[in-house]
Amino acid sequence: MKRRLYRGADYRRAQNIEEMRAIARRRTPNFSFEYVEGGAEDEVTLRRNRAVFEEIAFLPRTLVNVAERRQAIDLFGKPSVSPFLIGPTGFNGLLTHRGDVALARAAAKAGIPFVLSNASTVALEEVVAEAGGRVWMQLYLYRTRAFAARLVERVDRAGLEALVVTTDSAIFGNREWDRRNYKRPLKLDLRNTIDVALHPRWLFDVMVPHGVPRFKNLGDLLPPGQDSARGAASALARELDPSLNWDDIRWLRRLWSGKLIVKGIITVEDALLAAECGVDGIVLTNHGGRQLDGAISAMEILPDVAAAVGDRLTVLIDGGFRRGSDIVKARLLGAHAAMLGRATLYGLAAGGEAGAAHAIDILKTEVDRVLGLLGFSDINAMDPGCLRWPARTVRLAAEAQLQRSENLTGSMRTGAALSPARPLSQTVPKREMSS
Repeated sequence: MKRRLYRGADYRRAQNIEEMRAIARRRTPNFSFEYVEGGAEDEVTLRRNRAVFEEIAFLPRTLVNVAERRQAIDLFGKPSVSPFLIGPTGFNGLLTHRGDVALARAAAKAGIPFVLSNASTVALEEVVAEAGGRVWMQLYLYRTRAFAARLVERVDRAGLEALVVTTDSAIFGNREWDRRNYKRPLKLDLRNTIDVALHPRWLFDVMVPHGVPRFKNLGDLLPPGQDSARGAASALARELDPSLNWDDIRWLRRLWSGKLIVKGIITVEDALLAAECGVDGIVLTNHGGRQLDGAISAMEILPDVAAAVGDRLTVLIDGGFRRGSDIVKARLLGAHAAMLGRATLYGLAAGGEAGAAHAIDILKTEVDRVLGLLGFSDINAMDPGCLRWPARTVRLAAEAQLQRSENLTGSMRTGAALSPARPLSQTVPKREMSS
């Protein structure tokens, strides 16, 4: 009998996130699923985000007592049950009714933080009141800075813990596959219109009787009555600010006294600048492969960033996380926690709040299993030496050889002593969680 993944509609039978993805795909119309799934242009970065995890191998120990295992961590001085959180994703109401509340509730029950998107379809005050738990708020710095100031005031009044400012979307990415579903902006073509009609369960959950979801945290920015998808799209296109720079982060730091996290870092240089601006944390990301196609995976730069700022900033990371083993690899390379996007959205689309909770449980179970199979009882006391990354080792060796050649050339010219190459063992820092 030929192997095949589960092809039914019951999310509770999903064994992993990939099976949850398949259920989500069947349950939602093509245009809705494509909004979640797609990347920019040829989706090179999107594929790279997944492929990088296969390059990294474990080196497990044996005969270690792992009868009791712990995956809880501290984030910003507070306990979190698992080493991951749910990141900000916009327009979740397109997957299920009041999807933001469903995700936030699932996160709260699981004991992990949830980041509410600026482009959410439920007001932040409602999410906090109905879900509880650790809710953070994501913010785009649009041209109208007064909007950002008013949103910060709302976040403060609601008692949210952290503000996550996204910096890599000042120019929209080229999402060609998403646009192919429309004959003109936000007007579905005939094929997709028929496809919507073929998904009655989704139709009567999302559209009937509620109507198209509206953006509930953009009211101070949009003209009256323009909080629909169509009205918001044209208004937000005008509000994108390509002049966004580090002075704006400094301005936001002065405005907001809570935890401030910059989401959009993909280089060591920018991580250092973020630290100089006084932020509390960063998210290493290429925006899920939805912005610059051909960008590196955040995992590829993680060890260097962790070595540079991991003792000063909380380092979070997103991009391609589908397995508990992916999350463990990120921890071993220096991340404090992984930020999930599509993985929990698949659960939400497949089964609402319960589906999202099942996706979280799948990842929790996988993290626990990987921890034990590696020979560690505490995720905070793992040894980075249990990883092997041949492709990175080859690259670092080539860089070291180039550095030695440059040093040799320089010493021949000046008589200066040769500089020693950086040992490969120092590329992955070993440290405890910082707050």
